[in-house]
Amino acid sequence: MNFLRPTASVAIALLTTLVLAGAVHAADVSMADGSVTFSTPGNWLGIMETQGDPEAKVFQVPDPSPTGKTNLARVTVTVKQVPDVNSFQQYMSEATAQAMALPGYKATPIPPVPNSNIYTARENATEFNYTEHYWFKNGHAIQLRCVRPGESQAGAAWKAEFDKGCAAIAAQLK
Repeated sequence: MNFLRPTASVAIALLTTLVLAGAVHAADVSMADGSVTFSTPGNWLGIMETQGDPEAKVFQVPDPSPTGKTNLARVTVTVKQVPDVNSFQQYMSEATAQAMALPGYKATPIPPVPNSNIYTARENATEFNYTEHYWFKNGHAIQLRCVRPGESQAGAAWKAEFDKGCAAIAAQLK
């Protein structure tokens, strides 16, 4: 009964399909019982998550240069239940106050889009660029926080790719 044995090419095709399906699945993220969903670029690594309220997921954005060995570029999405717009505004104000308390905090003079903050601050004597966006959606306050070193030996292309990934998540969370 040779017809029941898979050929090597069928086995390879099946294995390839499973690997690709796993890669796609790993990039798809669901939070707040499925009410907040987004996809991350395939090379981002999930490095931390919390359950409950608030719920948070943290992704490392790999920096292949020596800078990446000492400075962690990361993207965090936090979701918190809030009953109304006033509670959302309070959540956003508290998060902004925490940002302003960071060492070396300096707001960027570029006017951000509504419910957003763009600033720099220091971590271990290194300047980092922060971009934060906030949304009130389906009874949830959603915060997207993108943090990368101000300078990376990976160069402008890596910075642009990081910013593009952050913008893509923001577009999905709107």
